[in-house]
Amino acid sequence: MFSDRLPPNNPFDVNTPATLPNLLYANSGRLLRWAIGLNYFWFGLLKFFLGLSPAEILAKDTIRILTSGLIPDALNLILLAIWEVGVGVLFLSGYWARMGAKAAILHMVFTFMPLFFFPEVSFSHAPYGFTIVGQYIVKNLVFLAALVVILKEVKK
Repeated sequence: MFSDRLPPNNPFDVNTPATLPNLLYANSGRLLRWAIGLNYFWFGLLKFFLGLSPAEILAKDTIRILTSGLIPDALNLILLAIWEVGVGVLFLSGYWARMGAKAAILHMVFTFMPLFFFPEVSFSHAPYGFTIVGQYIVKNLVFLAALVVILKEVKK
């Protein structure tokens, strides 16, 4: 049976060989947190510099609709950058990862809004043919699934 061949959870167990697969398995939660944290930190950091983020226009347009235009675009982008960098720092540091996962899940839910707000930008043939923007959005399902795993594994 496959589950019989899985290494134990303790990578420092003297009976567990220090092989790369064993180390990866034993640290999979940490690696997942770091991978998502790096993405959030990096993509958030880009938003602090006008024109560097490929998602800048889409983010501004989406947030403008969500806030009914009550907050200026430049401020929206800065707030989003702070949010994303903050989530990245929480995941990379290992502190308050549960709060980071909840903040990231909330953020991920909003990343799907352009599919509804801007179908002409998201689809080449709605509802199954995505543009590159639509693919960029739908791949966030993978992030959502990973965030749920992190939320489940992180201690309360």
